This record gives sequence, C-alpha cells and structure tokens, in this order.
Amino acid sequence: MHLSKRALFAGLGYEPHPGQLLVHRSKAKRRVLVAGTRTGKSLCAAMEAIAAAMEPRKRSMGWVVAPTLDLSEKVYREVVIVAAEHLKHRIVELKQHDKKLVLRNLGGGLSEIRAKTADNPVSLLGEGLDWLIVDEAARLKPAIWNSFLSQRLIDKDGWALFISTPRGRGWLWDLWRRGQDGKDPDYESWQMPSWTNPYLKRELIEAERERLPAAVFAQELAAEFIEGAGQVFRYVRDAATGALREPVPGEKYFAGLDLAKVNDFSVLTIVNRRLEVVHVDRFHRLDWGLQVARIKAATDRYNRAWTLVDSTGAGEPVYEALCAAGVRAEPYAFTTSSKAALVNNLSLRFEKREIVLPRAELCPTLIDELEAFEYTVTDSGTVRTGAPSGQHDDHVSSLGLAAWAVQSAPDFTLYEIDMRTGAIEAVP
Repeated sequence: MHLSKRALFAGLGYEPHPGQLLVHRSKAKRRVLVAGTRTGKSLCAAMEAIAAAMEPRKRSMGWVVAPTLDLSEKVYREVVIVAAEHLKHRIVELKQHDKKLVLRNLGGGLSEIRAKTADNPVSLLGEGLDWLIVDEAARLKPAIWNSFLSQRLIDKDGWALFISTPRGRGWLWDLWRRGQDGKDPDYESWQMPSWTNPYLKRELIEAERERLPAAVFAQELAAEFIEGAGQVFRYVRDAATGALREPVPGEKYFAGLDLAKVNDFSVLTIVNRRLEVVHVDRFHRLDWGLQVARIKAATDRYNRAWTLVDSTGAGEPVYEALCAAGVRAEPYAFTTSSKAALVNNLSLRFEKREIVLPRAELCPTLIDELEAFEYTVTDSGTVRTGAPSGQHDDHVSSLGLAAWAVQSAPDFTLYEIDMRTGAIEAVP
C-alpha cells in the first residue's frame, strides 16, 4: 500500500498553501524550511509528521525536537489536535505527560510520535528514528544535531525536517545554503517570508514593517539571514581569546555577582580594569552561608575585589551578609531600566572590542549565554532583551555587573595595620 499525501490531507481537511506544498512534495533526506512568523510552518511540519506516521509499516518512530519543551510542544500539539479530530479511531495510546502518541497506521502497524527537548541531551540518546522534525532549529546548539540527533537517523535511513525563523548566520544557515545550490540531492531548502501565506493580509504585514526596527522585520517576517540579527552581543567569539588568570599583587579587580533565584545559578565574574575576565564561578543550590563563604574567598584572593551585587529579592540579605563578612560590596537592584542599562553598557563594550573573555573551552556556558541572549518583540511592539525561553542569563547579568563595577567603583584606598610591626600598608 502506498500513502497518498494529497488524499490524506484532503481527508484531514488540510489544504496546504503553495509554500507548504513545496515542503510536502520534497523527497530529500534533509529539508530546511526557513520562514517568517505566521507562515504556517508549524502546521506544515505537523502534517508531515502525520503523513509519516500513517505510512504503512510494521512499526515506525518519529520525534519532534526543539530547544525547550514548550517549543517542542508547538508542533506536537498540532499533531495531537489533528489526530483527536480526524484520526481518533487510530489512536492506540496518548500520554500527555510523556508527550507520546501512538497511532495505528494504514498498514495496521504502530507509529509512535514523541516530543523531545534538547535542553536535556541525554534524553536524545539511544533510539533509531524513521523521521525527525526540529523546530526553532536556529536556536539549537549545533552539537545537539551533530552529536545526538543525526545519528538517530542512520540505521533506518531516516529524514529530517528543520523549521525555524532565521537567527544570524549559524549552523542552520550552512544547512540551508547546502539545499540551495542543488549539488547535494540529499538537501533541499526554502525561504518563506510571512507574505507567502495567502491567508495573511498584506496591509498588516506592511504595518509591521513601519513599527519594527528594520533588522527585526527582516529576520522575523522577511525570513532573512542577517549577520548578528537577534543577538544583543556581537563579536563574542572574537572576544573569547583570553584565559582565566591568577591574581596579580597590586592590581585592582572588580566583580559582578548575580544571585540564584528558584531555578537559576549564582554566578561570580571577576575582571581587571582592562575588562579581562580572570575568574568565573557558577554554583547552584548551595546554602546561602556557603555561598557567602565561597564568594568572600574568591574576592579576597583577587585583592579584595570591589563587588557589585544583585540585591533584588533574595539577594538583599545575601548582600548584607557579604558586607558583614568583610566583602567590599555595593548593591545593584534589578529593575527594567537598571537591567537595560547593564545590557546596553555591556553591548557597547563588545562593540568597542573592549572585553576579553576566556576561550570558549574554558567557560562554554558563558559564551553560550552571551550568544543566545536576544531581543524579542512583544505583541505591542516593545523590543525586549533576555535569554530564550527555558535558558539562563546568569552569566550575562554577572558579567554586566562586573563591567558596570569597573566604571562605577569608588576611587578609594583602604589601609591595614600590621599588628606586629605597626606598619601601615595600602590594601590593593
């Protein structure tokens, strides 16, 4: 028995528009759909998943993977809705908690569809796949595809569909270009601006053009690969040429301390006056007393580094405890405006090539967070900055505080008395 996608889609009440139809007709093993917002790429991918699951086989397995669980649920939710409305008689098992759907396919076999998140790569190991859909692929770390996902398709000669809004010229851009030159029959790719969706009113798209920054419109609606678009901090990799260094006697150091909230990490970043990052410490779920001792030990070692502390919420008593312990600290309360000031200052430092970061292999999470930190556009048109959904920005906040400390630290000198000799010496 041969599956006819056209007949299946007609039975499901789905009429793909011309852009979606290009994807459905493809036989390439690697398919890359780069699309603007509201083009119907999630529905297109969901229908590809349904078609794959309905193919007459004894057994098949397919995954929908995205950088975070909520993103992976977008396509998976579309699949479940279609199955519940039109294929209810074929549902063998539906486990919402496990994000698992099993259907009886047209050959009487079982087809399993699961939603997976890339924020726990270990969960991506093991199983061989017949097909794979990667949503918001531009946000996925290339190592996830190279080390965890591509191997799942080898033993069954499976196919992969990548759907995403573009985000700079990263690994997805490389895959997309590979499908454009026509030299590799295993790759096919498409670029689908928002206006390719015939159901979207063109005047509304033009209204978005007027209210959004040009780079935002080009990326989010025109589906263009803009170098550095979406990223708040540019030249991060260019800055990652340094090393973590031991303290130098007599040198002044400055620290930024971002304190953990419920699920976040506490991060301490120490820089010298030249904005070279010399020390980074990241810890999680430590008793506040242990955190204070750990921070004091580090700042004392770096010549009693002047420390700017996130004093928001739970950070206020920690700041007081640090001061009581003898740490040279000042509070910095996070508000919308004060956080924006930190981000803008840090971004300017990167633009001026003033910051030196440790090499990527020394502090991979620092580099990852800086590169992932992005702007987003709200429904009201407000441009905001922050970490992508499900990710952290503790390193960004900590480095931002350290960079701010360099320019805001008071110019004062402390003195210590040697109790044996009575000599008075300046503290660096």
